[in-house]
Amino acid sequence: MANELILICEDNDKNRKLARRVLEKAGYRTHEVVTGEEAIKAARETPPDLILLDYLLPGIDGIETLKRIRADKSIRRMPIVAITASAMPEEMARMGQAGFDGFMTKPINLKVLLGTIESLLARAKAKAT
Repeated sequence: MANELILICEDNDKNRKLARRVLEKAGYRTHEVVTGEEAIKAARETPPDLILLDYLLPGIDGIETLKRIRADKSIRRMPIVAITASAMPEEMARMGQAGFDGFMTKPINLKVLLGTIESLLARAKAKAT
């Protein structure tokens, strides 16, 4: 797969730039935002194929952003992956219960990131056909 649009919602400038470089090198298009509110707006305006969503964001957090995206019937369903610096078991459980399609801890293993994205996009494409 190539050329799919990945929405990166990350408030850390360095993490956002790293994700963009890695994804674009792998053939994906990217769109970057900093807050959950911006992610919701971007998902409405130009629906991405997948969202990488930081868990801790200024304003609404990743879980609230996920809930609002899933509740908005104008936004088509796409995989959403939580990215977090917290590897605490209770946080991981909370993300799983929230309904994320996947989650990763920082620092991100780039091979795992690309493998997760590829797998989730393939699964989403199979569901659509």
